[in-house]
Amino acid sequence: MSNINEQQGQLNIEISEEVAEGEYANLAIITHSHAEFVIDFVNVMPGTPKSKVKSRIILTPFHAKRFMKAMVDNVKKFEANNGVIQDMEAVEMPFTFGGPTAQA
Repeated sequence: MSNINEQQGQLNIEISEEVAEGEYANLAIITHSHAEFVIDFVNVMPGTPKSKVKSRIILTPFHAKRFMKAMVDNVKKFEANNGVIQDMEAVEMPFTFGGPTAQA
């Protein structure tokens, strides 16, 4: 079980062992409608023409924006401690893994 302190009190969040193991993903496909954002996390393997979505997260536009801000904040903190993360556009290698061109 994990505990998260919030400004209005404490929120207790439970996580199963299976979920705690996590899923590896190296591709995120983001789509949206007027009511929601859908993020599909995929693990694309080299030489494999087909990949499966490992996890799908559906967010309201409000929560998608909060998630974006949290990610920006966390990347800044990571880079402050570990150095700048090289952007994939700056890397001179194709990220196709033998399949279609990916976007994250």
